[in-house]
Amino acid sequence: MPLVAHSDLPTFEHLKKQGHELLSLDRAVHQDIRELHIGFLNMMPDAALEATERQFIRLVGGCNRIAQFFVYPFSLPELDRSADTRAYIDRYYSRFEDLKTEGLDALVITGANVANPALDQEAFWEPLIDVVRWAEQNVASILCSCLATHALLKHFHGIDRQPLPSKRWGVYSHRALLPEHPLLREINTRFDAPHSRYNDISREQLEANGLTVLAESEQGGVHMAVSPDQFRVVYFQGHPEYDYNSLLKEYRRELRRFLAGELEREPPFPENYLSDDARHIVSDYVSEAKRQSAQGGNVADTLEQQLKDKLDNTWGDTAKAIVNNWLGLVYQLTNLDRQRQFMQHVDPDDPLGINTTRAKPAPSTQGKTR
Repeated sequence: MPLVAHSDLPTFEHLKKQGHELLSLDRAVHQDIRELHIGFLNMMPDAALEATERQFIRLVGGCNRIAQFFVYPFSLPELDRSADTRAYIDRYYSRFEDLKTEGLDALVITGANVANPALDQEAFWEPLIDVVRWAEQNVASILCSCLATHALLKHFHGIDRQPLPSKRWGVYSHRALLPEHPLLREINTRFDAPHSRYNDISREQLEANGLTVLAESEQGGVHMAVSPDQFRVVYFQGHPEYDYNSLLKEYRRELRRFLAGELEREPPFPENYLSDDARHIVSDYVSEAKRQSAQGGNVADTLEQQLKDKLDNTWGDTAKAIVNNWLGLVYQLTNLDRQRQFMQHVDPDDPLGINTTRAKPAPSTQGKTR
């Protein structure tokens, strides 16, 4: 939440010149304060539905201890679900039709599993786009993660993601390309973020379509970008919501598939994630699992327990800070009436009022042949 410049203290003017956000006393006195209502479209498969739900709700709730957030999970009926998961969604999740009636301030959209080479061939494509079209006219900002980023970039800009030679999987160091951007304010200029994907949209593709890249990794590619208006759609190719052990759980799943004969090759370690000590533990575990499998047995599934104290989360604080900036801006721009999109003074084409003065991003850290 922004500071209030309630006196002539020189520090307030100094901070304002540095680009910090301050409310004038008049605006603060006349500003109506209320809770924020955040829609959460969870498209993750059954096995990851509840974990992803917890991760994002914790990320929203943990980033700011002052404002009140109401988070409304909902999903799409067209997604393939087990009977148990459908029952869970029916009991605990909201209906999109109800949320449209009540109104939302912002929307978070997760990734999903896909079965087709083109995203617009998926059964969930049209229902997803229906949600996005509504949100475009009714919420202050949409935040996307992983596959949702690829889907919305295709919908809004016709950008097709490109398959990678191998899975991009691990924790990568990123550089903030526009540290003065309101979404990156007070963020470290270097920070880590996890990625886990088979496809990529490059900085060159994004910038050719007028989007602004905010954070990029030499190894991991683009992590964060925004729509040409600088705020109304925030795109993450990585996973700011991940727990410290999320990549380990993915590795265990792939390892089980390999041991069951579903994969020809043993899965590689997620990059930049395991310490040398952890790698030795995993290698010993895999060797024992292979030996047991060759004899028709199964090794006890103790890998996560063995590594519990040997994994680090090096991205969580930055993720909270970025989401805190995002929600703070939503708070300032959204209308007091939940059924209206913006405050009266806000220009929907330039909600932050920065497009005409935006600095040029730093040169790309990516090689031309990536």
